[in-house]
Amino acid sequence: MPRGLFPCFGGRSASSEPDAAPTADQAAEEDRRAGPVVAELFSSQGCGTSPEAELLMSRLGRGDSNLEVPVIVLAYHVDYWDYTGWKDPFASSQWTVRQKAYVEALKLDTMFTPQLVVQGAAQCVANDLDAVVSAIRSAPRFPLPKIQATFQRTSPETLQVSLSGALRNKVDDQGATVMVALYESGLVTECTTGANKDRVLPNDFVVRKLEKICSVKDISAKKTITGTATFSLWEGFNSRKSGVAVFVQNGSHRVFGAQNFQLPENL
Repeated sequence: MPRGLFPCFGGRSASSEPDAAPTADQAAEEDRRAGPVVAELFSSQGCGTSPEAELLMSRLGRGDSNLEVPVIVLAYHVDYWDYTGWKDPFASSQWTVRQKAYVEALKLDTMFTPQLVVQGAAQCVANDLDAVVSAIRSAPRFPLPKIQATFQRTSPETLQVSLSGALRNKVDDQGATVMVALYESGLVTECTTGANKDRVLPNDFVVRKLEKICSVKDISAKKTITGTATFSLWEGFNSRKSGVAVFVQNGSHRVFGAQNFQLPENL
């Protein structure tokens, strides 16, 4: 871990022959590696070391790195640091419960921030650059789903997201859940108390809402799934700053397929 960063605990070969067409196995491998990695950050404005993790994950989520792996960043602000003097405006007990489920699934001893969970299968301290890069590069990759999304403001306070398409990953008889997260970027908060007193904190990819689209079981990779989620919107919602991530998660909390959508600007 870099000094001073502590978690808050609580092509082509040289051959002159023409390039051969890829074999079926090679094509399948390239397809498998096409999909993004879901990186879930558990953070808090009440944690003194979370801001560094937020900046790191913002860069990775925007593609401002040489990581060469597409990443979908989802930042969940937990609420268990709110008692220390600063109430995180984006914190929710729902995200604390989600982190606790990962702690149990990954057989960890405790919850802490900033924590990064990658594809639901591995975790690390989120402001440790080397650990973050290693976890993302070594994460399992899956084909990119072929899902179409439509968005509708059914009322000034409500956004409806409808999805239809193929997951492109087989789901066995253990089943899986298709989740959709509505997130917001470009957030800026002036902290007046707490561990980050007098700091201006930028936050991106902050999950504001998370809903289940549908549950699936024993289906082929080509099977079309459909579903709709309705989100109640927060004051100041701006579609230009928001996006939607769809991901598939099994009962062991492993993520095996994800797709990202930017919202229409005129929504």
